[in-house]
Amino acid sequence: MRILFFTLALFAWNGFAQTNTPGGSGGLASSAVGWKPVVGKYGLTRWAAEVFPTNALPEYPRPQMTRERWLNLNGLWDYAVAAKELAQPGKYQGKLLVPFPLESPLSGVGQMINVVPEQTYANRRLWYRRSFTIPVAWQGNRILLHFGAVNWEATVHLNGRELGVHRGGYDGFSFDVTDSLRQGAENELVVAVWNPLDVGGYPRGKQTDKPGGIWYTPSSGIWQTVWLEPVPAVSIGNVNLIPDIDRSELQLSCALRGDSAGVRVKATVLDGERVVTEATADPGKPINLKVPNAKLWSPDSPFLYRLKVSVQSSQSHQGDTVESYFGMRKVSVGKDKDGITRILLNNRFVLHNGVLDQGFWPDGLYTAPTDAALRYDIEAIKRLGFNLSRKHLKVEPGRWYYWADKLGLLVWQDMPSSGDGIHAKPPTYLTPSIERQEQFGAELRHVISDRYNHPSIVSWVVFNEGMGLWNPGGYKLDEDIRAFMRRMTDIASRDKTRVINAESGAPMGEYQGWNVLDIGIGQVMDAHSYGTTKCITPTEQRASVIGEYGYAKYLTVCDKYHELVRQPGISGLVWTQITDVEDERNGLMTYDRGQFTEDAEKVAAKNAEFSRRFP
Repeated sequence: MRILFFTLALFAWNGFAQTNTPGGSGGLASSAVGWKPVVGKYGLTRWAAEVFPTNALPEYPRPQMTRERWLNLNGLWDYAVAAKELAQPGKYQGKLLVPFPLESPLSGVGQMINVVPEQTYANRRLWYRRSFTIPVAWQGNRILLHFGAVNWEATVHLNGRELGVHRGGYDGFSFDVTDSLRQGAENELVVAVWNPLDVGGYPRGKQTDKPGGIWYTPSSGIWQTVWLEPVPAVSIGNVNLIPDIDRSELQLSCALRGDSAGVRVKATVLDGERVVTEATADPGKPINLKVPNAKLWSPDSPFLYRLKVSVQSSQSHQGDTVESYFGMRKVSVGKDKDGITRILLNNRFVLHNGVLDQGFWPDGLYTAPTDAALRYDIEAIKRLGFNLSRKHLKVEPGRWYYWADKLGLLVWQDMPSSGDGIHAKPPTYLTPSIERQEQFGAELRHVISDRYNHPSIVSWVVFNEGMGLWNPGGYKLDEDIRAFMRRMTDIASRDKTRVINAESGAPMGEYQGWNVLDIGIGQVMDAHSYGTTKCITPTEQRASVIGEYGYAKYLTVCDKYHELVRQPGISGLVWTQITDVEDERNGLMTYDRGQFTEDAEKVAAKNAEFSRRFP
């Protein structure tokens, strides 16, 4: 019997740098034998040299709800690609480095499923297998198994028992595996993943089974950290935070797992090590925490308060405690000093000057090679003088948003699209339209719930250029499609702490500078303005932005777009884009982040001048 010894992870506020070596002595990830990165078409980043099976993304992956004890399951797993209808593969084909997608060079496989004749993404499943041993010190606790994200449909088995099925490639999910564990012995974890891509009609963003142009290599399977953690019988399931700067308070609600009879929830707000306030309430009841003279969060001053939440009981059993953080900030739409309808931050107009950010990597695809690489992208955006990332048709791991919160970057968060554009004839999907629409709504709800507490996210963008909308009337949008758009926008609008952009722009050509797909919903009107300075004038109730512009040299054209902030009064504009992506070469950085494509100091100086005009 092999016992996996567990080392208590360290917690550091300056980055939640809680780490744990992936794999450990009880798992398949304990050796680098059989793995090396594949040198693909687009090369590797400089961070690839730091990636090994023993240190694949060792940071605690959920920075807004951390616990001290955890076990990282990243590392080498067995993998196989097999026919979709098989109950399990006949044999595994090799090792794959989790959490890097199958198709990525850093996985050690670096190959699309459909490169093999007669194999398609629709008719194959990707299988994973590894083993682990539960630390002896965890006995007596409930054990949770967490997946940061798996693309797209994941069926999870532990010791031959099916734990459940999760559908959706951008949100995390968990299982209480306590009753399926073998204590003191190795446990076998098996994950089967189906990623139908183009024919599925489900949210997939820019992934496609035929990469080229503005459509990119897919990221199938596990692409975020997998981990285990022990919790008491009554534990914290999630924490929901609503800052209110006008009332100088934070409203906190907390969901518990287990029998909560006789327990109380305590919340403590800290400024560094100094206790600001604390309060206690019954489970299910909101806690209002006063934050006097609050330090407000903004890109120029991204102050974060610490937060501790614990379960207290008169019983002798151990209570659960998690650590988090929050920013006191307010996002709204209102009038500026000149009476123009603007997006406001903390009750004043702050210009949103940003870049389109697709979050792809030549070596990890959806998965950044290291946490330092994640941070670098945000630092580069800030270095160039921008204060906004439009996270385009992809949702990032929690640590990317942590760095945005910590370093001070506004984020417009897109919902990943479920197709490649409006179709006058229905594409060949595997499921009926109503099922795909319901799934889109379910994934949208989960994405918003997962990322709700991040102060950096200031807007939800529900649709982009009509991608994924089948409509026989083309851009006229029939009533069924309009009803679907309204339902999805209603889901996003339940979040009252952010502004809602229901539909960002229209495709290239005659629709530039206005938005034929805007049906009058959401607080923001959004035009894409490639090759034109035409844009939409704000109304009494709705602000206006340019959600995309570019396909030129930034220093050559930016001045004429900057003037649109004053007249007609746009609130933000997004340059396409921060990096090259595969065959799309229009970034301010190369795809490998090796160099800037324009003079970085001149871009920064231009943006600083721009910002000074709109303080």
